[in-house]
Amino acid sequence: MTDSSNQHPTFREALRFWLKLGFISFGGPTGQIAIMHTELVEKRKWISEARFLHALNYCMLLPGPEATQLATYIGWLLHKTWGGIAAGALFVLPSAFILFGLSYVYVSFGQLAWVAAIFYGLKPAVLAIVAAAVLRIGSRALKNEVMWSIAGLAFVAIYFLKAPFPLIVLSAGLAGLVGGKLWPKKFQNRPAHGSKNGGKDGVILDDHSESPDHTRPSLARAIKICIVGLSLWWTPVIAVGLWLGTSHTLFHQGVFFSKAAMVTFGGAYAVLPYVSQQAVESYQWLSAAQMLDGLGLAETTPGPLIIVLQFVGFVGGWQHAEPFPPLVAATLGAAITTWTTFVPCFLWIFLGAPHIEQMRGNARVTSALSAVTAAVVGVILNLAVWFGVHIIRPSGEGLDWYVLGVSLVTFVGLAKWKWDVIPVVAGAGVLGILYKLLSAG
Repeated sequence: MTDSSNQHPTFREALRFWLKLGFISFGGPTGQIAIMHTELVEKRKWISEARFLHALNYCMLLPGPEATQLATYIGWLLHKTWGGIAAGALFVLPSAFILFGLSYVYVSFGQLAWVAAIFYGLKPAVLAIVAAAVLRIGSRALKNEVMWSIAGLAFVAIYFLKAPFPLIVLSAGLAGLVGGKLWPKKFQNRPAHGSKNGGKDGVILDDHSESPDHTRPSLARAIKICIVGLSLWWTPVIAVGLWLGTSHTLFHQGVFFSKAAMVTFGGAYAVLPYVSQQAVESYQWLSAAQMLDGLGLAETTPGPLIIVLQFVGFVGGWQHAEPFPPLVAATLGAAITTWTTFVPCFLWIFLGAPHIEQMRGNARVTSALSAVTAAVVGVILNLAVWFGVHIIRPSGEGLDWYVLGVSLVTFVGLAKWKWDVIPVVAGAGVLGILYKLLSAG
């Protein structure tokens, strides 16, 4: 049930939504951003287009999973610190518990045919969700030929030239800063969604609303956030080092994934090659085949794709269990990996978001972030094309007509008939199982 009235959602209403989001957010970061955009901007009207993109652009500049950080940012905007904690935690926890169960079954019984069938069924739905996101966000963010050009250049840079994601975002931001000064009408690209006092569309946090009091930055608040955030982040890691020694696998996992949380920009797709190389080759926590299986399991769960790191921690603990039983070591490995991966997300948001909110009216910042938005459209298009090529023509073979057909039908349903994501995802998973059963028969 959607709420399009001009009443601020209660904390309980928000909790119900964030919990629902945690169970339906399939499709990796782009699919999750698309789902949040549909639910928060278009259906519930809790936040305007411009404010949503303003928050998204900041999250794109941060290390770590941008979709998790975007949920935390919007939850914080709506209901202060506890709102941000609830949004970020509920976005992650369903996938964490589901993947934990799948990981245990995996290490105990091997690969699961039914999981592979569900994953196969979800692929065309994910492709359609990402493609619909390109269409929806692009139609609002690319208002002139300059923005179209930035999006096109970003796509060429990342798809053909393999340019790193942070470099693309930084270049777009610099282009926006310069272009906003020389050619302001083309770069101050604010979507016309929402008007004063909520407007006829009833947007709650609209473009012209004053930022809530709790979003105003202060030095005392920043110091408190740093102390609390860093203490929560590092206390478990230090405790493990003191308890088991600095040579133990659990301590290495805590330190490694803490470092990854600080240096891995560009979201899950940028993180995974680096983590895979280190976890497989340097630390030997798991094999390359197990890493690929873990990615497949993570893709079948809702929530952030980066939750695959929990699988790495689980298997690493299971295979290096001393002095614990394998399940205990795996549970501790999964816990410390998940903790050090996601706790920093809250620190980055609570520390930086107040300053980003204060910059909403700044013309130069608006120009820079408008250019970043355009570049992000190109990056999302890259993911859609890359994903589409790999699932419609797997291993460069002939076309997979099932995937192509379901993708097209689902895309039309999402884009034209506004299908809800929940039945799309559930139906795709069931269709995948049925198709594999019929194929096997």
